[in-house]
Amino acid sequence: MDPQVSAFMQRIVRSLFSVLVWMMINAIAGLKYELALFDASHVVGTILFYLWLCGSFVVLLLFFRRWWKSHL
Repeated sequence: MDPQVSAFMQRIVRSLFSVLVWMMINAIAGLKYELALFDASHVVGTILFYLWLCGSFVVLLLFFRRWWKSHL
């Protein structure tokens, strides 16, 4: 296989894998520990969860920008 095609496929796989892991971590934390739900019992935990969600999404986008910035 052409090295450029191989490098492109590795970028795609790395991107998909990182998005899936990010989504699983946040879904498990939000649903299992009920941090994604708005109720009176977990106010501080819910706020921290959503701050983590937004912050980790920004970091994920920065990783994507760095990975996809260079040309093949």
